[in-house]
Formats: sequence, C-alpha cells, structure tokens
Amino acid sequence: MELTESQIQRYSRHIILNEVGGKGQKKLSQAKILLIGAGGLGSPAGLYLAAAGIGTIGLVDGDVVDLSNLQRQIMHSTATVGMPKVESGKKTLTAINPEITVNAYHQLVDADNILPLISQYDIVLDGSDNFSTRFLVNDACFFAKKTLISASMFRFEGQLTTIKPHAGYPCYRCLYPEPPPAGLVPNCQEAGVLGVLAGTMGILQASEAIKEVLGIGETIADKLVIYDALDMKFRKVSRPKDPACPLCGPNPKITDLNLDYAVSCTI
Repeated sequence: MELTESQIQRYSRHIILNEVGGKGQKKLSQAKILLIGAGGLGSPAGLYLAAAGIGTIGLVDGDVVDLSNLQRQIMHSTATVGMPKVESGKKTLTAINPEITVNAYHQLVDADNILPLISQYDIVLDGSDNFSTRFLVNDACFFAKKTLISASMFRFEGQLTTIKPHAGYPCYRCLYPEPPPAGLVPNCQEAGVLGVLAGTMGILQASEAIKEVLGIGETIADKLVIYDALDMKFRKVSRPKDPACPLCGPNPKITDLNLDYAVSCTI
C-alpha cells in the first residue's frame, strides 16, 4: 500500500519522524484497535487514534450520551445527548478522519460475546469503569493472546499499564488477583472524577497503543504508571509476575471465561 498525496499531507508530522516514517504510517493504517468503553477514557483515546490514522477502530459501549458525561467525555456533545455513545463517537471520529473505518457495537461486553469481538482486533484498550468488566477483558485478552492497554481513574489519580502475558509479561491478575467486594470501592458516580484526568489517561493509552503498533520506545508491560493530578506527579513502579497468579501462573485456576462476571455498572 502506498500513501496518497492527501495522506502524506495529513500525516506529514508523523512521516518526518525517523521512528515512524512512511512505513510506520502504513502500519498504523493497517492496525485494528478496539476500545472497550466510549466514555471518559475512550473519548480522548479514540480522538487521537483516529487522528493518527489507525485504520480500524472499534467502539463498544451499551450506554447513551447523558448531559453529565460531557464534563469529560469529549467525543460527545450537547447535540448528541440521548444518542448511543458508539454512534455519537463514530460520528465524531469519522469527521476527524474520514479515511478510517469505525465499527460501532452498541452493547455491553460479556463472557459470551467478548472473544469473538476482540478476535477481530490487534490491540484492546480498556476504558471501563468497573472491576467486573476489567477482569473479564483481562481474562479474554489472555486467552486470545491480545495486547491490552488498561487505564483507570479515581477522583484525581490515574493508573496505566500495558498487559501482554503472551509475551512473557504479567497480566492484570498478577497485580489484582480478584475484584474487590461489591460496594467497597465507589465508582465515579459516587466519588467524582476530575474531567481533565480522563483526557490525560486516555491520551496516554493512545500513546502506548501507537508505540505497540510501531514497535518503538519502552514498553510499560512490567510497570504501573501512577499519575497524581493534584501534585502533578508521575510515578512508575515495577509490576512483577505473580508465580501464584490464578490466570497466567504455572498452575492456573482460571482456564476459561465461565466465571461470574457480574457487571456492576455501565461502561
């Protein structure tokens, strides 16, 4: 595939980077990335992945746009309140870059539909806001051998990591073996979240995804990045493999998706 004149102009700032170039831009145009959640994290990630020229972007979300979303979910607007988030997001992303393909899935992910869904993509970005979905996505990506880039946020703090146990790195359960009891950790509806924090963490997800597609830079697959927006501090801590991990350890207890992945709230 050769880049057209309009593509050369559109992606010129990428192409002049030695680490990207024309070959790298072609890789981006051939990449397929799935966003679990078209909300606070999926919005900024989707915007920058579309602008970067990711060839196929999938949006999965069962929710509709609500006025309370607009403080942080910048893929949507007042005009799309009441519209399914995936349709609102598709409209926005194709307006930014009409050359890409955006697939909209107006549904929640569950143990029955997630493996066929992620099998169509190279990389998965988890932007869900509940632990049950996070563990489901982690387990599914493990079985499908898909690279997962996970971000989360709570009030003024965000966390980010890349998960690829198929390449010898730890999985999400190496850090958190199982979800906390229901009601122990409040969600963003109960605790609040700084709107711009979603922008920071979602853009970092997009950055790591682009690095993975291009094979450049240092992976954070064995690290956990913690961002404190109040103190403007980033910390990077080691995230080792857990030899007793119930999923990716040598004696796994989880061998399929036949667990009780009860969804506690929408993504």
